[in-house]
Order: sequence, then structure tokens, then C-alpha cells
Amino acid sequence: MTFTPHGRHLIAGDWVGTETRFPNEPAFGPVHHFSTGTVDLVDRACEAAEEAFWSYGQSRRDDRAAFLDAIADQIEARAEAITAIGTQETGLPEARLQGERGRTTGQLRLFADHIRNGAYLDRRHDPAMPDRQPAPRPDIRMVQRPIGPVAVFGASNFPLAFSTAGGDTAAALAAGCPVVVKGHSAHPGTGEIVAEAVQAAIAGCGIHPGVFSLIQGGRRDVGTALVQHPRIKAVGFTGSLRGGRALFDLCVRRDEPIPFFGELGSVNPMFLLPHAVKARAGELGKGWAGSLTMGAGQFCTNPGIAVVTEGADADRFVAAAKAGLEAVAPQTMLTDGIARAYRAGRERFETRNSVTPVLSADSEGRQASPNLYETTAEAYLRDHALGEEVFGPLGLVVRVRDTDAMLRLARGLEGQLTVTIHMDDADLAEAQKLRPVLERKAGRVLVNGFPTGVEVVDSMVHGGPYPASTNFGATSVGTLSIRRFLRPVAYQNVPHELLPEDLQ
Repeated sequence: MTFTPHGRHLIAGDWVGTETRFPNEPAFGPVHHFSTGTVDLVDRACEAAEEAFWSYGQSRRDDRAAFLDAIADQIEARAEAITAIGTQETGLPEARLQGERGRTTGQLRLFADHIRNGAYLDRRHDPAMPDRQPAPRPDIRMVQRPIGPVAVFGASNFPLAFSTAGGDTAAALAAGCPVVVKGHSAHPGTGEIVAEAVQAAIAGCGIHPGVFSLIQGGRRDVGTALVQHPRIKAVGFTGSLRGGRALFDLCVRRDEPIPFFGELGSVNPMFLLPHAVKARAGELGKGWAGSLTMGAGQFCTNPGIAVVTEGADADRFVAAAKAGLEAVAPQTMLTDGIARAYRAGRERFETRNSVTPVLSADSEGRQASPNLYETTAEAYLRDHALGEEVFGPLGLVVRVRDTDAMLRLARGLEGQLTVTIHMDDADLAEAQKLRPVLERKAGRVLVNGFPTGVEVVDSMVHGGPYPASTNFGATSVGTLSIRRFLRPVAYQNVPHELLPEDLQ
């Protein structure tokens, strides 16, 4: 199916163009031009979102669930066109786009089921006790209520699942919050066709059009205006530490500070315990190479660091990882900017005397080749830059003298999205020492697996202590993510007929 973008913004049901335009710079295929976002468009979208909130925020859960299901249906109706333009813009293979589309529609439907169930409302009731002494107790009921319009920033590495109608948008809409999306310039055509799907669902369900807007591109002032607009009550963001921290600071400096839910990346260290490495060094090395290069390493859960006790077993692990990486051909990265950043990250390792190259390969243009390096625990703890994320297929092996040194290194880690323990039964005692440390460092602790798969389920946590995210009590994946866009309200001695429907 052929899809030619019209290159406009969707503002409360209207497709709007601007004179200034920007190209999408695809990995292959035709170049399309898109209208550039403006501060005025941000204001129009946010005001429309506030107007929509008065009806949408009071809407019935069943109606919002039907709306989420309708968005999923409309996305699936455009499946071929989404895959076609998505592969052109990002260079991702068709199978990846198809799988990500399934994840996107799946999480929309998951949230539909979640709000129909109603458990997320955390309803509580303390009945009145008029005869209590020395003073009577009033009747008090509590329920979670939507906070208002939410700003969502699309992610570069997930054109569907973390972008226009991705997890943040699905959670906010499920909660009862209108959404204003700042589309990512890496895949504006993909964002546009998904926005058309949302618009069709809005029309089919008879919902206020201000419930969703998409603003494409724009200079830094557009993002600034969005997070500082007084109608916006929370922000969802997936991206770089530098960009996320800048937006977080803007949210804090507002006259009315608002929560900024930024997922900012991670090196996702793995701790390989001695008996596991002795028994299956080759298997672990090969598995790590596969996880490290999946999607050209462009996952926020990419396991960039492997910590292993020095010795012959570690040598076998490193050799297997090197062999696995050598078998991977150069892969296309999402944007020219990401490719440049990957080359700069590799150069950071190449110029350090404390780092030994195991596999050193040049990358050109938008193509990325895998790289592998080694260092010691002492050097790693001395040099903060060795623990900074390199977005791409680059791995670092940190050799430690023993498991006590491994524990010390774990205590020195910054916040992570994930940490992994590779262990056998004989490693249990050492794993029991590590687990309390690692759970303080990350939102997800894995055993004998690789973190690049993030299940969209009730129990998933995709977040962690800073700098992995800006709010360690939140997740951007799974049904718990809806809590970011709700707040508890208590109703004291309120007549039954005056209560919100969810408390009646």
C-alpha cells in the first residue's frame, strides 16, 4: 500500500500546515517534507486539550476502553502503509515494524481491558462513625482521578510503540487525559499516518477532537513551549539524558511545577557469576552478542556492560562474544545523528589507555559495526565516562578479581533500567549478596536472561533510579504506567448522587 504524507499537523481534528518545512531524511526511498511546528500550534493544541478534558475526563470507562480499541483497529487497518513508510524512514526491517505495530495495538487493548476492570482506581471507603468518641468520624471515599492534558514526546528508536499512539499516549488516554504529542523528526510520516488512525477513532466514537493533537518537528522553542504551557499537567518522554534533563528542568521551573516522566537510557549491566561462566561461557558470550546487536543496539535496555571474574572462564566468554559480534554485518541506524553519536561513543573508548579493544571496527554513514572492549573494575570505577550509555552495538567487559570486587562495583553503579544476574545453583550464595544491591539500582532485576525484551504486562517496571529515569516510582511500560496520569481525590460526606460515577 502506498502512502504519501501530506506533511501537516493534526490540531484538534484539523490538519494544519505551516510555511516552514523540514525533510524526513529517510534511510531509503523518497524524501518527504513536513510542516514545522510552532509555538502558536502548541498553544492551540493545549487549549483544545483543556476544553476536551471537561468531557473526556468525566467520560465512562467503558467509553474510553471502546475508544482505545478503536484506535488499535484503525492502526491495523493501515498496517501495510505503516510498515512501508516506517521501514523507509527508519531503516528497520519489515518484521521489526510489524512486531512493533502488534505491540502498539496490544498495549492499547491491554489498557482498554485494564480500565474496564476498574482495579486501577484503588477505590477506598471508610464509613462514617457518628457515635465515635470523643468526635464522630465522617464518611470518606477515595478514588484516582485524571490529572488533565498530558504532553508526550515521541521516541526516535520506537516509531510506533513509544511514539504517537505508544505507551505514554495509551496510558494517558486510558486515564482520561487528552494528549498533545510532539512527533519525533526521525519518523514524521509514520507519526502522521498513526495520527490519522487516532483521528478516525475519535470521529467514530464521537469524542471531542481536542483529546488528541500531533505537532511535527520544530525548533527547541516548540518543545519548551509544550512542557511550560499552563494547560499541560504532566509530560511523558523517552530519549537522551541530555534532552530529557533539559525538559525536566523546565518542568520544575514552571510557576506550577509538573511531573516529568522521563525514561533516559541505561547501560543495563550484567553480572556473570563464576559457576555460570564455568558451565556455559560460550553460550553466554554468544547470547550477549545477539542481545547487544539486536536492532543495531538501539534499545534503551541494551546490555552494554558485562561484569565477570577474571580467569580462563572469562577468556572463553569474551572469545565467544567476539565471535558472535564478528558474525554480525553492519546495520542501518535510525538517523544520521544517532550514527554520529555512536561513532563518537566508540572514539571515547578508543582514546582511553584504561580500555583494551577486543573487537574494533569503523562505522561509516548510517551503518554501525559492533565493537567490544575490556577494562578492569578499578579503571571502571575511576572513569565515569566508561559507565555512560553508547547507543548502539558496543559492549564493555569489566573484569573483577573476585565476587567481593563484583559486589563493590555493583554498589558504585548509577541508576539503571535493568540489571541481570547470570547464575547456576552453586552461585546462589553470591547472588543473594548481589540482589539487595541491584534492586536499589534498577527497576527490573533479571536472572539468566537478556533485558532487550520488555513485556507489556501488569507486573512490568520500565524505569529506575536517576539517570535511568526522572521518577523512580513510575514505569513507562505495563498497566501500572497509568498511575502517572492520575491523582487521588478524597470525598468527605459527599452525597451519593454527587460522587463521580466510579464511586457510585
